[in-house]
Amino acid sequence: MSSDPAAEMPGRPGVNSVEWSREILMPDQPSPIRLLQASPKILALSAIAAASLLAGAAVWYKMAAATPAPPPLVDLESELLAAPGAAVASFLVAGLDLAEAPSAVSKEVEVGRGDTLMALLVDAGAERRDAHNAITALSEEFSPRELKPGQAIRLAFAATGATADDAATLRLVSLSLQPGPEREVVVARHPLEGGFEARSIARPLDRALNAGRGTIVSSLFIAGQEANVPGPVMIELIRAFSFDVDFQREIQKDDSFEVLYETFTDINGELAKTGEVLYAALTLSGSRVELYRFTPESGRTDYFGPQGQSVRKTLMRTPIDGARISSGYGKRKHPVLGYTKMHRGTDFAAPRGTPVYAAGDGVIEKAGRNGSYGKYVRIRHNGTYKTAYAHLNGYAKGIRGGQRVKQGQVIAYVGSTGRSTGPHLHYEVHVNGKQANPLRIKLPSGEKLKGGDLEAFQAARIELEQLYAQTLRGTLIAAKPCPAGTVVEEGSTEAVAPPPRGC
Repeated sequence: MSSDPAAEMPGRPGVNSVEWSREILMPDQPSPIRLLQASPKILALSAIAAASLLAGAAVWYKMAAATPAPPPLVDLESELLAAPGAAVASFLVAGLDLAEAPSAVSKEVEVGRGDTLMALLVDAGAERRDAHNAITALSEEFSPRELKPGQAIRLAFAATGATADDAATLRLVSLSLQPGPEREVVVARHPLEGGFEARSIARPLDRALNAGRGTIVSSLFIAGQEANVPGPVMIELIRAFSFDVDFQREIQKDDSFEVLYETFTDINGELAKTGEVLYAALTLSGSRVELYRFTPESGRTDYFGPQGQSVRKTLMRTPIDGARISSGYGKRKHPVLGYTKMHRGTDFAAPRGTPVYAAGDGVIEKAGRNGSYGKYVRIRHNGTYKTAYAHLNGYAKGIRGGQRVKQGQVIAYVGSTGRSTGPHLHYEVHVNGKQANPLRIKLPSGEKLKGGDLEAFQAARIELEQLYAQTLRGTLIAAKPCPAGTVVEEGSTEAVAPPPRGC
């Protein structure tokens, strides 16, 4: 990162940090250089002003000898990339009336459940009018309604008006927040006009490939954690295999997984987000199942098996992550009514609030209470298939009758409404108007690649397998250097123990 204030700003070709600062603070003002070139009289006045500044600097130097030295300044460009809110705040504070001897006060607040941005700003010390104006400016770049619990908001104030008889007052200078890993929104006070202006600042991320593998002892998800594979990656892996694998019955101890996936890091090298799963494999009871991410000419990216057959089916067998089957399809003794009754669905026990996914593309027929089912959603997928989801705790945003949904989209959350003894999802599949066993019905397969698509896929498949092997080797070396081997008997080449598996 350049420390030259004239260096170009990231994402603003041809605009350096000084010009950018002037654009925020004085967008309609001519530059000082052009003013000096315009008139000899201004040049003379500027010389007088410069002399005054030198005299003031001498006084400041004497005062500074008796007070602690301020922290060193950081160039604006570096500050903007590291913490844009702090950089703008520092610059604006410097532009206020220095006769009032202002000083910067930084605060960070966290959004809690039920909090409003107005209340947060006022509680932090902002005047209500300033808070209102800052929120109005923020709304041009980011809706305050989209704030979520846990969101951090950085604030900068100028402490002004402090005298021996007058307590310091705080004046809101800027606020900044990060709606996502790739963008920061900064709201800064204009020192001349007094209003606030909002800007979005891009935060570039670096893409990298990562690989992991592990042996399953208790569950696939835990095996991923032990292999340091991020949770979102394991969830995507499970979702990709959910069309063909029954995770309740087919996963056994000592089965294994392999995965190649994307990660994105910020300028500090911290993980900002995970990307797509590019390749994954499960070895189940000695049988290997592989998936490859590929985009054919149709433009719909999907996961395909080694022969070019899409793994996507009309419906997902398990529209929920990490749940266990607590009650299958068939006759059973009803846990509430107490007598034997046909159970026309599959129950998945899961904590309250666990996301429930649409099992396939379709249109919502009903989203509301439905007798003993409690809160309920039913989706029509085509002329043959419908799915139903019951005992829900609540619905995802925008879920209502007539709404079109995509396979894998979150539609609701696990609950225990209606006739239920505990949090679980009751899932039904309707075939031609009749309930059928979701785990037994044979579902039509997805796209089968042919011709040029198949040739392109086979080339991509080989490349992904090579990338996985190379990336895994690099990951293992970075995690733990492989030993060269142990010499058991000096002078014997056959007595060198091989390095551990994976090296």
